[in-house]
This record gives sequence, structure tokens and C-alpha cells, in this order.
Amino acid sequence: MNAQDLKNTFKKLFNAEPILVRSPGRINIIGEHTDYNGGFVMPAAIDKAIYVAISKREDDEIHLFSESYQQFDISSIKDLNKSENSWANYILGVADQLKERGYKLGGFNFYIDGDVPLGAGLSSSAAVECATGFALDQLFSLSIPKMDIALIAQKAEQTFAGVNCGIMDQFASVFGKKDQAIMLDCRSMKHIYIPLKLDGYKLLLLNTNVKHALADSAYNKRRSQCEQGVAWIKEHYPNVSTLRDVDLTMLETHVKPKDLEVYTKCSFVVKEIGRLLTAAEQLENGNLQGLGNLMFETHEGLSKDYEVSCKELDFLVDAVKPLDYVLGARMMGGGFGGCTINIVKEEKIADLIEALSSKYLLQFGLKLGSYTVQTDNGTSLYS
Repeated sequence: MNAQDLKNTFKKLFNAEPILVRSPGRINIIGEHTDYNGGFVMPAAIDKAIYVAISKREDDEIHLFSESYQQFDISSIKDLNKSENSWANYILGVADQLKERGYKLGGFNFYIDGDVPLGAGLSSSAAVECATGFALDQLFSLSIPKMDIALIAQKAEQTFAGVNCGIMDQFASVFGKKDQAIMLDCRSMKHIYIPLKLDGYKLLLLNTNVKHALADSAYNKRRSQCEQGVAWIKEHYPNVSTLRDVDLTMLETHVKPKDLEVYTKCSFVVKEIGRLLTAAEQLENGNLQGLGNLMFETHEGLSKDYEVSCKELDFLVDAVKPLDYVLGARMMGGGFGGCTINIVKEEKIADLIEALSSKYLLQFGLKLGSYTVQTDNGTSLYS
């Protein structure tokens, strides 16, 4: 996305000189469904991003324009309500949260474009929210701390977009660093950077291009199963507050006899938290093969135990497992569709995509999407 083109389009629309902001999408290397259980996650910002151009207005109106939807949305800063255009709510929700916190905003013009694929599980929505928060901060000189930008973005998604999301997506979008993964403690919000050196390998995302209807109801059910497991253990260990505090012996003793399914779901989370800590060690030691093996294990757990995969995701992981030039693969995100993340030898990527695309089409009658991504820096001014 060229900064000059962005500026030119904005000037045509609004006849004003804009501030430009870029906010990246994210991947999650390992640590799935651990965020709402007080565990760790390991996201990284990527080189696919949302781009925003913004300028002040003389009045109190908010004029938004989306390149993807080719649509205007007009409202007022004095009277912020949800829009009928769902894309606009990610932006208006952030303005609403800033007002809630007592920040002074005026009217503004706002143009949005980007190359984060929608619906692929790369958190385009978080990127929009973080870009908006950062852009309004710059425009109105608000001096908002980085952590608050992430928290405001998360709250905007919960209130205006109605998605009960964790903090990982927004955190990765704001705090991402090139060639680094972030190990984020979802309980304390402390984080450390871990080098992600992929010598000769690349991260390849394969998009199933499906989103099964189960996704939301299953997500809510898993959350309540995890909470149930914690409640049973708490009867014996009052200090336990999330699955982060639980070990497999506790589950074996106090949950398995009561409900095998709750036991299985909780066991996955406890094991996944352990896998992430091991993965961090492997990366620190530059052991990509070790990380890859853990990714395959995570997928197996998500598919068989946590049961949030689907036949399309399983097909893609099973297809690359025997290949010696693929170090690891797993489904990424909430489940029931979206992408698999793969570590693939760079010179083999084109062949792999070609071979898998025809197999996938034959099997499911669907086109396979593919994106090679690299780690990148978090939300910033764009020039």
C-alpha cells in the first residue's frame, strides 16, 4: 500500500491533508484458547495491514469512507451510536470508548483501506480498531499510552461490534516487532519478545475459505466448560482462579470422575499452556523443528480433544505432515474454518500451494487461499 496513493485518494474525497497510520494484522504461533483461561499466547504482527488516513473537520461530524465497501458513513461525535454499516462500528466504537474515558474529540474525516484478508482469522478487526485509536491519538494530541490503545480497541470490539474477544489480537497489533514473537501473559499483561528467526523457511497461511456456523456457539460452550472445570477444582483448592493454576493431576482427581468431556476440554488447555512454554524455549534456542513438532501436537489437540477444527482444516494439516520441508502446521484461531499456519522451506512454497490447491478443490470444491507472511512492527505513523 503506497503512502502517496493513500494521500491522493484522501485528498480527492475530503480535500484535506491527512495523517497516515498503519496497523498490522497478526498470527498466533502457538497458544490457542489459552487467553480466556489466564494462560499465555504467542502472537506476532505481520506484513499485512490496515491503512488509515485522517484529518480534522471544522464541525462535529464524522465522515468515514471504506475502500473495500466503497461506502460512506456519516455521523456525529456529539451523538455516537452504532451504524447500520457493520464495518463502521469498529471505528465508531473506538471514538465512543475515547469519549467514555474523557478524551476530547472533534469531528474528523477518515479513510480506510488495507490488505489484511477479511475472515481469514488474521484479526483485521483488531487492526482497524488499533489504527483508529492511534490515528485519533495523533490527530487530537491525546498522549494515550500504548497499552490503553490496545485495551480501548478491545473494549470497542466488545461494545460496538458485540464480540467478546480477549486482548491478544489488539495487543499484537500495537506491540508487534519485526523478527519477534510476543510471549504475552494474559493474566498480568506482562510480555517479552522472543526471536523468530526463520532461516530459509517462511510462514505460509493456507485459507480454507470456510466459516462453519458452529463457531460462535462452540466457543461459548468451551468457555463455560473451562469455567466449570475450574469451579470443581476450586472446591478443593480455593486459590485456583483459572486453568493456568491447574495441573493434570487435579483434573484427573476432581474433574474426570464428574464429567469426562469437561475433563478433556480442560486437559487440552493445561497441556497447551505447557506446550507454549516449551515452544518459547525452542525458539530461544533457535530450534525450529522443535517448534514445528509442538504445532502439530497443538493441532491434534484442537481437533480431537478441544473439537474446534473441521474437515477442511484437518485435511490441510494431514496433507503437509509427511513432507520433510514442512516443519510444523496447525489450525489457527477460534476454529471451524479460517487458516492453517505452516512453517515451510522457502523454495518449496510455490510447489506446495500448487499441489494442495488442486487436491483441495477436488476434495471440497473450494478454492484454497494462500498468503506468505513475515513478522512486522506494530501500529505506527505511515510514510
